[in-house]
Amino acid sequence: MSDIKKRLVIIGGGFAGLSVAKKIDKSQWEVTIVDRHNYHSFPPLFYQVASSELEPSGITFPLRREMRARKVKGCRYRMGTVASIDTASRRVITEFEEIPYDKVIIAAGATNNFFGIDGLPDRVYTLKSVPEAIRCRNAILERLERAALLPQCDERRALLTFVVVGGGPTGVEIAGALGEMKRYIIRRDYPAIDREEVKVVLCEGTDRLLRTMSENSSKAALKDLGQLMVDVNLGKTMKSYDGRLITFADGTTINSATLIWTAGITGEPIALTGTEVKAGPGGRFIVDEYNRVTGLDDVFAIGDISCHADERFPRGCPQLAQPAIQQGRTLAENLNRRASEQWRPFSYKDKGSMATIGRNRAVVDMGKLHFSGWAAWMMWMFIHLISLLGMRNRAVVLLNWIWSYFSFSTSLRMILKTAEQPHKKAY
Repeated sequence: MSDIKKRLVIIGGGFAGLSVAKKIDKSQWEVTIVDRHNYHSFPPLFYQVASSELEPSGITFPLRREMRARKVKGCRYRMGTVASIDTASRRVITEFEEIPYDKVIIAAGATNNFFGIDGLPDRVYTLKSVPEAIRCRNAILERLERAALLPQCDERRALLTFVVVGGGPTGVEIAGALGEMKRYIIRRDYPAIDREEVKVVLCEGTDRLLRTMSENSSKAALKDLGQLMVDVNLGKTMKSYDGRLITFADGTTINSATLIWTAGITGEPIALTGTEVKAGPGGRFIVDEYNRVTGLDDVFAIGDISCHADERFPRGCPQLAQPAIQQGRTLAENLNRRASEQWRPFSYKDKGSMATIGRNRAVVDMGKLHFSGWAAWMMWMFIHLISLLGMRNRAVVLLNWIWSYFSFSTSLRMILKTAEQPHKKAY
């Protein structure tokens, strides 16, 4: 057998990409992971960074440190944003270099989908990355600080009106976190602001929240958000936003200086050259039962950026962590097999879904079983805690949760921004 290893490039160091890296046979494959960030992050807890409940370092883990771990040891990391994949010359092209491959796995995940609404990316706050969550946190705290200095006026009311668009898990979770801030924190930390002045509004375009979950979960989430003083508007489709005035399709408006957008996602834009194959609906690459991009033999896609359709999921597997992890493991096992062996087709095993609305409030669906309340909340915390990378991160997050639970306090309610880059002399 030849000692020459085949070159495998994995685009993305998230759940999907790392699940491949942990299972792939390093004696067969020379593995390179490409990511624009030099850390792995935990998207389900971005909303807690945005609401000042967790520090960013608690939900991130350096990729180069992960490369020293036993399961990932032997992989290499390259920093860069992938602009395109040249399928003719078999090269992954970033802004810094061109990386040759024998097989490439696209696991770049998804980004925000603004559905073509003009100017929206520059005017709203989003939660698809750690930097976006930090930006959102700073905006929330700035609005409160500025409002505390103003007398009663339209500007003060706009600053104290926080609107979340999108009633999926992320939208429900950030709205619940803002509701907790309104109910428990405002009166103590911002005495110049009356709690009743703060408006938290969640707008969802369909007839219920958490449409990917059961009706029981939707009803429980609606009830819990009401108890947290969140105004929920169903059947409310946003039409435009100019940075202050939100206009809906039914003609109604809301005056708000802070709009948090969680209404949709689309695959990270990656162009394929040297082929006619392109991303499908929602920016997702259509894949076969082996997660191979349809029409290409050496290009695979897994996670949120892939569309693996079957009888149960005709529009593709849910864009969640579990499908991404399972796809990565199955693909790695197949790539480890010799050419003469039969590959195993991927089949998603649904382990359930969950969302939290606030302390002691969560919903969990597991098959035909439904949990809500304290038991669901404890299950949510346990699953998310063990899913974090690194014992330090788990300890830090657990300590933060315990401290916040008993004290309603956190040291993270600070506005921290990077300094502007100073002008450099030309030498």
